[in-house]
Amino acid sequence: MSATTEELLPPRTTPTAPESSADPRRWRMLPVILSAMFMAMFDYFVVNVAAPSFQHDLHTTDAGLELIVGGYGFAYAAGLITGGRLGDLLGYKRMFVAGMAAFTLASLACGIADSSTVLIVARLVQGATAAAMVPQLLALINVIYPAAERPRAMAWFGATIGTGSVAGQVLGGVLLEANLFHWTWRPIFLVNVPIGLIAVVLALRWLPDTRGTHRPKFDPVGAVGIALSIGLALAPLILGRAEGWPVWTWISLIASVPVMIVAMRWESKLARAGGAPMVDLTLFKERTFSLGLALSGLMLAMFGGFMLAMTLFLQGGMHMSPVRAGLLFGPLGVAFATTSLLARQVSGRYGARVIAIGASLSTTGLVLLGIVLAWRGADLASWQLLPSMVLVGAGNGLVLPSLVGSVLAGIKSRNAGAASGMLVTAQQFGGAAGVTILGTVFFSALGSHPSGLGGYVSAMRWVDLVDVVFVVAILAMAFLLPKQAAGMAAKR
Repeated sequence: MSATTEELLPPRTTPTAPESSADPRRWRMLPVILSAMFMAMFDYFVVNVAAPSFQHDLHTTDAGLELIVGGYGFAYAAGLITGGRLGDLLGYKRMFVAGMAAFTLASLACGIADSSTVLIVARLVQGATAAAMVPQLLALINVIYPAAERPRAMAWFGATIGTGSVAGQVLGGVLLEANLFHWTWRPIFLVNVPIGLIAVVLALRWLPDTRGTHRPKFDPVGAVGIALSIGLALAPLILGRAEGWPVWTWISLIASVPVMIVAMRWESKLARAGGAPMVDLTLFKERTFSLGLALSGLMLAMFGGFMLAMTLFLQGGMHMSPVRAGLLFGPLGVAFATTSLLARQVSGRYGARVIAIGASLSTTGLVLLGIVLAWRGADLASWQLLPSMVLVGAGNGLVLPSLVGSVLAGIKSRNAGAASGMLVTAQQFGGAAGVTILGTVFFSALGSHPSGLGGYVSAMRWVDLVDVVFVVAILAMAFLLPKQAAGMAAKR
């Protein structure tokens, strides 16, 4: 192992302990830690199925609906790097508990909102508090688990992303259909309250009070500059399509570039002066880290756009109820979770090539979907979509934990939280871009007067074609990763 690699050890507060000296409660901690990821992903997707209910009950305008749906993702992505660095500064447990408690209160505020304005504000707060808790879970995994056990914990992390995303579709539809206590859409938020309270209590009791070996000072200029740049880019991506891309969206997108350049120059200057920048730019000298961020963004762009388009296709084109459409995503979620749990063994054998294997599975699923859509056309039956959906889910489930493990395996301890925040930011930014790009493709192909199921089939075929381009790019980039990257992550 080279001297450079020796320096890039995973975060810890003491020398890496053997399994025999590890905390015996560590596996009961894992569901508590992963509850943050599940809730964050669930709330990202669940509002899609409840959109008509918001319009009916709260008389929400189209712009208000966009903010209810997209405001969460905006605040979440914009705050992730800051949330990660605050974990490095204040301690991962402290930030996890504070973020989870605040997220629970924000979910309660969403559930009891009596106007669209209150719901929009509560959703923004919910996204910001998710950004406080989510980066801590990756840092906690590196701190709590011995090196040999981290890939197993990371596999469960990947499975949680998939199950949380699909549960937003499935459980969201079930809760809307059940209409508990005649509360219509409110239970989709209130379900977080008991889960969050239990997670806070157990986290206080079980999680170790740890932080990285180095306690950096907070960089407010970098935090504001980076968050502002991300916000300027995300706002038009989230709102632009439905608003018809007015002038402000293009100004905002263009302005995000110089703002980020200024922020990065500040970070570089601060590092040269011996300070603690929000982002350590030396991270990008590691090819695995840089490529991993790009791959994470592309993967979530493909997956997020696919989930949106398929939801629109099932409910709009095939006239399925939210619960029935949600249940059709069930096999995709099972496949995602299964391959996530198998990723550790596969990564140990094939190294970084497992990412290419997963991308190949997704490519196969998307190509099969295109064939089925072209073959069946307006005579398509819903069950004929299942093989394609399962392959897409399996491919994404195989890639995600392997990719996360590879990217974070060589991060210095003082940057653990910030690097985790950067990785999740790349995923969320990619997801928002994918939803925008593929949503635009879908609605442009559909037109204002869709011709029955045939029009929706045509729109879905265009989305499928763009998704194939995304996943082929992922496949090509996967071969640029160092061959031993994922394998090293599996063995550490």
